Parts: sequence; structure tokens; C-alpha cells
Amino acid sequence: MKHRKWAINEQANFLKRTGELLARGYPIAAAIESIAFQLPLKRREELYESLVELKKGTPFHLALHNLGFNKDLIGYVYFAEQHGSFADALLEGSELALLKDRDVQKLLKLLQYPLLLIIITACLFIFIENTLLPRFTTLFASLGLEENFFTKVIYAFDQYFPKAIGAVFLTLLLSAVYYFFVFRKRSVLQQRSLLAHIPIAGRILKLLFTHYFSIQLSFLLSGGISVSEALILFEKNKRQPFYSHIAAEIKNRLITGEKLDTILGSFSFFEKEFPMIVKHGQENGKLEQELLFFSKHCVSLMEGLIEKWLKTIQPVLYLFIGFLVVSMYLAILLPMFHLLDGI
Repeated sequence: MKHRKWAINEQANFLKRTGELLARGYPIAAAIESIAFQLPLKRREELYESLVELKKGTPFHLALHNLGFNKDLIGYVYFAEQHGSFADALLEGSELALLKDRDVQKLLKLLQYPLLLIIITACLFIFIENTLLPRFTTLFASLGLEENFFTKVIYAFDQYFPKAIGAVFLTLLLSAVYYFFVFRKRSVLQQRSLLAHIPIAGRILKLLFTHYFSIQLSFLLSGGISVSEALILFEKNKRQPFYSHIAAEIKNRLITGEKLDTILGSFSFFEKEFPMIVKHGQENGKLEQELLFFSKHCVSLMEGLIEKWLKTIQPVLYLFIGFLVVSMYLAILLPMFHLLDGI
């Protein structure tokens, strides 16, 4: 059956409700059947198909892969199948996915009205700059009136804005060339290291990487699995090559005698406090708890950063639009006031 792609919030809500039912003692098949009754017919048919796969012995994470679920959510399920804290892992993964989806929707909502204003302002600017302003400028020049500050702003914007747009397109073109001919040829770990150095977005990515690795390692350790066994499970998860390569790198360096916290500290795509948390957890014998607390701390920091930048974007756009609109009107009105004063 050809599946219509599930939206992220659909995926997260499905796993969240599954986790809630599992926490109440439902078997996985009964939980899926119960949720399927509440979904549209198309989704219900897809879940029934997945149930058939599960009854044939297909792991739940593979059934979700066949449904086209997000690879990070599939990763939560994969690791949950290894450590046994199935309900907790599903709830944790779904909450993070819903949080990211909420932030994306919030950003789109914040940008909708400013973007509409930008389009309207652009139309107004084109009309004034090409039709009204040249006529008024010619009139004011014939009467000996100098250009005011706002007229210069309009002409400067008209002169430099196309250059700025051209610079943006050139940057995008160079970025695309770099991505296809340089970036893609680097190893997965090198790629993530480069991404972690991108201003603003890099910090959020570091928090995401640290959260995911620490929460999964915490769940695995809580299930009675050793660090070495947990790394082997990470390495076997080829659907997430980044974490698979991390695990392989850590495992190889542990064999040479390096300490876990030292190895983690050498990765620039993890938070700088991460090695200290791991070292402290190893010393007090509560590594899984330290990792769990730190993963939640990463989510809190990430949410705070995103909220901060979302609150910054809209006022900046409004200030820019407002200044441009005021400049357009005053570029025409101020010389007219001078004329009226002279009458």
C-alpha cells in the first residue's frame, strides 16, 4: 500500500498515545488497535497493515519506518526495544517532536503578518519610487529645495537593496556548490562539527545532538546495559549514521585507554558541559540519572533559545518595515511643508 506521509505532529501524537496506553498495561498490538479506531480511515488501514507486520515478527521500529516516520522518532523506538522502558521512551520522543513542531508553527505564525506587510510595503515602495517620487523630486529641485534625509534613504534603499538580494543569491549559490562538492564528501562527524559552528542554529543543533545521545544512553544504562553494550547498540542502528559513527569512534578510542569524558570533550558538536556531567556521573555511580537530568536541561535551554529568537525576529521586521514606510511618506511630505512655509 502506498502511504501518504504522516505529518510530524501526527507521528508524535500517535507515539504519545501509544506510550500512554503502554504505561497503563496495554500490549503494543492492543494499543495500536485502540488508537486506530480514533483515526481517519486511511490511517486506520495503514495501522492495520502495520499490525499484520508486527504479528509476523517485524520489530515496531521497522513498521514505523515502513510508514515513513521521522528517523529520530524511529530511533527512540529502536532503543526502547533494547532497554525495555518502552512507554517512557515513546513519551519522551513524542514530547520533543511536538515541541519542535510547535516551535516551527510558532515561527511560521510570527512571520505570516510581517511577510504580508513586506509584500504590501514593497508594492507601495515600487509605486512611490518609480511614479510619485521622481515627479516630486523634479518639482522640488526646480524650486531650489535640497533632498531631505528620508529622500536619500529611499534612493539608497533602491540602490543597495538589489545588490543585497544579489549577494544573498550568490551566497546561496556558493553554499549549494560547497554542499554538493565539499560538504557531502566529508565524514558524518565532520559534517556535524561544521554545522555546530553555524551562528545561532549551531547552538540549537548542539543541544539537540547532546539531548538525543544522552537520553538514549540514559535509557540503555537504566535497563541494566553497560556503556560498552550501549555503544554497540548505537553502532548497529544504521538508520541514524551520525550516532552510529559516534558510537564506533567512542568504542575504538575506549579500547586504546582513553576516558569516556575525554572522548566526549573532543567532539565539538556536543555541549561543553557534557563531559563534566559524564565524569561526575561515573564518579558517583549514577551516570544514567545524571544523563537523564542533563538531557532535560538541554531541552529547556533549547526551548529558551528558540523562544528568545522568535521574540526578536518579529519586532526587528516591524521596525524595518515601519522605518521604510515612514521614510516614503516623509520624503514627499517634508518638502511640501517647506513649500507651505514659504507661501
